[in-house]
Amino acid sequence: HTSTNTLKYFFARKEVKERYTMPSIETKPTDLIKVGETSTEVPQGSASKWQKYKTYDVAVDPEQDDMATEIRLSSFSRPHMRAFHCSWWAFFIAFFIWFSITPLLPDIQYNLGLTKQEIWTSTIAGVGSTIFVRFLLGPMCDKYGPRVLYLVILCSASIPAACTGLVNSATGLVVLRVFIGIAGGSFVMCQYWTTVMFAKEIVGTANAIAAGWGNLGAGVTNLVMGALLYPLFQIFFDHDTEKAWRTVCIVPAVIAFLTGIIVYYISDDCPKGNYSELKKHRAMQEVSATGSFWNGCLNMNTWLLFIQYACCFGVELTMNSAAAMYFREEFDLSPSSAAAISSLFGWMNLFARGVGGLVSDVASSKRGMSGRLWMQTILLAFEGAFVLIFANTGTLAGAIVVLVFFSIFVQASEGTSYGIVPYVDPPNTGSISGIVGAGGNAGAVGFGMVFRQIDNNQKAFTIMGATIL
Repeated sequence: HTSTNTLKYFFARKEVKERYTMPSIETKPTDLIKVGETSTEVPQGSASKWQKYKTYDVAVDPEQDDMATEIRLSSFSRPHMRAFHCSWWAFFIAFFIWFSITPLLPDIQYNLGLTKQEIWTSTIAGVGSTIFVRFLLGPMCDKYGPRVLYLVILCSASIPAACTGLVNSATGLVVLRVFIGIAGGSFVMCQYWTTVMFAKEIVGTANAIAAGWGNLGAGVTNLVMGALLYPLFQIFFDHDTEKAWRTVCIVPAVIAFLTGIIVYYISDDCPKGNYSELKKHRAMQEVSATGSFWNGCLNMNTWLLFIQYACCFGVELTMNSAAAMYFREEFDLSPSSAAAISSLFGWMNLFARGVGGLVSDVASSKRGMSGRLWMQTILLAFEGAFVLIFANTGTLAGAIVVLVFFSIFVQASEGTSYGIVPYVDPPNTGSISGIVGAGGNAGAVGFGMVFRQIDNNQKAFTIMGATIL
């Protein structure tokens, strides 16, 4: 309630529309070229008017720097929809390698003789390392753009993922997951990219769909790794589980490495081209990464959203690691069955986060920023309530049903969170997106510590639900 009033006060003093207005660029008929073509020379007049594309395949608003005013999911045209699809796909693959080890943990624990606390320590390390990376990537997005950062992060994280088979101790597992956790920083590029590509009227929906489809990687990972690839590798190695888990992670590592390279070469940083090209033609001012970061840090609303995002995305990250173990321990299921059921939590991202962004945009069209804040508050309250219900559900069927509704409100709350982020301080969106995103990982570390220290799952989930409320 306090955060809602504080954010209301801030946005009441500053018109969001004024913050988003950017100079329009006038073009002569002779300057126009076909969609997909690139200009090879700077148009007549000031070099500051250079842009890679002069016409687009989607409707745009020149007053918002040619941001798209519609989302055409069936289109793959450059620059807007190509960036949209590259954004969610790259984040999806990042999630795939980030949590590829999760379905394997029960057998890793058995083969290496690890305790439950040591497994949770590695999980905390895996999400904790991402906090620093997200803080770093936010201002770097403002300076370098999302493409090159996706390339660096995906290719870098794929190397430790491929080295999973070299782990022989609890310490080695912690170190490995710290470096694989780099992949989680890709969320910053995902949200930054859609924010610079889509107009304020639909940015909440665009952000939510891209992030939701990317987060879907967690659910797919549990299903593909736990119920498909891992069993196949066990069959290939004559049911030798240790050889299977030591080799299977090479598959997502190769996919991630190739994805980083492909995304870099087939997409654009913003509607008018790549940041390097715009700077070369003096059509974009050089941005200070340090200045952008401090501007984001000094805004109180950034930290309010940091805390709120800890209570939704932090919960999702915790469930990505805890759900399979919970169903295996509480209901005595096989690893593959537990992985399949726990994947339902991630599969809700297919639509739930997008719904959160949509209702945020609709509420904004009716009541402005106040509408966005109320939707955020309501969804977080329902999320907390369903966590408490889940903690007290004693049957397998009931737990599955509650898990689905619990997940829907978690993802929807994430969608409403990033329906607000683009409005906090538009010139420093990258830094703010990174800080708020880091809040999700901070929440995962906090909740992970609860599950690590408390053996009673019901008590741990009760603490989680009470914290959210």
